[in-house]
Amino acid sequence: MTVPLRAALYLRVSTARQAEHDVSIPDQKRQGETYCASRGYQLVETYVEPGASATNDRRPEFQRMIEAGTSKPAPFDVVIVHSFSRFFRDHFELEFYVRKLAKNGVKLVSITQEMGDDPMHVMMRQIMALFDEYQSKENAKHVIRALKENARQGFWNGSLPPIGYRVVAAEQRGAKVKKKLEIDPLHAETVRLIYRLALHGDGAKGQMGVKNIVSHLNRNRIFTRDGGRWGIGQVHRILTRRTYMGEHEFNKRAKSKELKPVSEIVVVPVPPLINRETFDAVQALLKARHPTVTPSAVISGPTMLTGLIHCAKCGGAMTIRTGKGGRYRYYACSMKARQGPTACEGMAVPMDKLDDLVASHLEDRLLQPERLETILATVLDRRQERSERQHEHIGELNRRAAESEARLKRLYDAIEAGVADLKDPALKDRIDGLKAIRDQAKADAERAQAMLENSGGKAVTPQMVRTLAETARRHIRLEGGGYRRDHLRALAQRVEVADGEVRIMGSKSRLLQILTGKNSVNSVPTQGLKWRTGWDSNPRWAHTHGGFQDRCLKPLGHPSHESTTCQLTLRPTPLSRRHGRETLVQDRDAAHAFAMKAREQQANPAAGRRLFKKTYPARRRGWLT
Repeated sequence: MTVPLRAALYLRVSTARQAEHDVSIPDQKRQGETYCASRGYQLVETYVEPGASATNDRRPEFQRMIEAGTSKPAPFDVVIVHSFSRFFRDHFELEFYVRKLAKNGVKLVSITQEMGDDPMHVMMRQIMALFDEYQSKENAKHVIRALKENARQGFWNGSLPPIGYRVVAAEQRGAKVKKKLEIDPLHAETVRLIYRLALHGDGAKGQMGVKNIVSHLNRNRIFTRDGGRWGIGQVHRILTRRTYMGEHEFNKRAKSKELKPVSEIVVVPVPPLINRETFDAVQALLKARHPTVTPSAVISGPTMLTGLIHCAKCGGAMTIRTGKGGRYRYYACSMKARQGPTACEGMAVPMDKLDDLVASHLEDRLLQPERLETILATVLDRRQERSERQHEHIGELNRRAAESEARLKRLYDAIEAGVADLKDPALKDRIDGLKAIRDQAKADAERAQAMLENSGGKAVTPQMVRTLAETARRHIRLEGGGYRRDHLRALAQRVEVADGEVRIMGSKSRLLQILTGKNSVNSVPTQGLKWRTGWDSNPRWAHTHGGFQDRCLKPLGHPSHESTTCQLTLRPTPLSRRHGRETLVQDRDAAHAFAMKAREQQANPAAGRRLFKKTYPARRRGWLT
């Protein structure tokens, strides 16, 4: 008695809509079962792929079938498909998996395209696979053409809309319903808030970066559309998506996530959530903060005017040049240094003289209360206008909440009077929608009111201006000579050097942010290098500490971890900063090693220091005290 061959059915349709509404899957299954019965095959497994493209192998059921078919022993002898296009629409991939199954003794059989094993039939199968691949690409071409035309007419082609928008029916064309995007009142204010935080801040401090915006949203329990917490990627996509200024880009990326040519992108007009000026300003801020544009060395380097000073003749940056073996330092035009005198005649200015000139001018001219009040007058007027607009916005939110509350009350009255049926699902959806609009409007109004009050509490007064001037003049110079670069860079954003004059330029809005900041000029953000000022990534201390100073270097879990037998006090000094981050890490590890050795010898802290000083070169321990 012959043993019947074991068969597995593989059924597939291309989209989830086909799987839900089409009859293809049941028909494929019926034909497969009939085919097995007519050939005497034993049907042992059925793999159903409801909505997956056959142009690639990223299909869960397909992979499960291949894994089973290549295992030893294989649970089936034959894989049956309605046609080879159900298995693959890529001739190379089809042959690859056919041969992979054949190595394990499993054969691929098509119900409608029966083939043998001789070379002639193998060639025919490959030709049919080429036609299937060609048909798939032609279909894709016609589908994308139709989608692009639909987008040109301003309709939405599907997928989840951006946060702040929702999909609504626009018109009926035969059996099809054309859809468009409209502003979602539940989440639109969140998007506007993100742009306001990026451009103006929260009223307590200046402009926020992406990370600070994420922290602000999560700290204030402003959730995403799905009720989750915000992430950096989500906020960055909102800040860079042109949809929010009324230009949604369709067909921007291919399946591989690569950008398509501009000629293939279709711009769909949608209701804007923000104006173009706001969007462009945010893009300029993001670009300016990018490390490739403004490297950390520009902010945290030792040169006061790095990144600020420019040649007035050519507009190029001025960089440091030295003379007499480094005894003298100059700001010189980089264009002349790179391209010669034909690019720019250039000039060289002694660094110490120009630094002193800029700092003195800021002290004597800018940081005077009368001068600051004159400069900030127009900015304060605009601030007042913005405050009035915020009041109007809060009033609109309160009206929206009151209107939703009134509609809910009328619905409740209708239910009590027996006019409306509480079991009606449409009525229930309507009540839920009005509640959501009311609650969201109240929450948005409360947040806007809190921001307004916070900003109002920072109103600029003559006393604040005098305090800023006095504090900045007192702190702009260091006690041992030199200047506080963060203070200078907060007051001046560009310095141009020309023959006989130096032009210092700054931003009025930036000056106002400093004036209303929490710590005045001390609140200027920097990009300084941070060497784990808090807990290390692999903590070695059994007690909490406040930063880089006065750490007790003891291994975690050591029997004497509660005692203070050995201590090394670390304080960063100019010498350690000159060595840089790598030296600090090496020095720290060396300090740990010697601290451990001192503890083993029952030494006191002074002995530990003597041991370290004796072994470690003095020129490498600028931070040890």
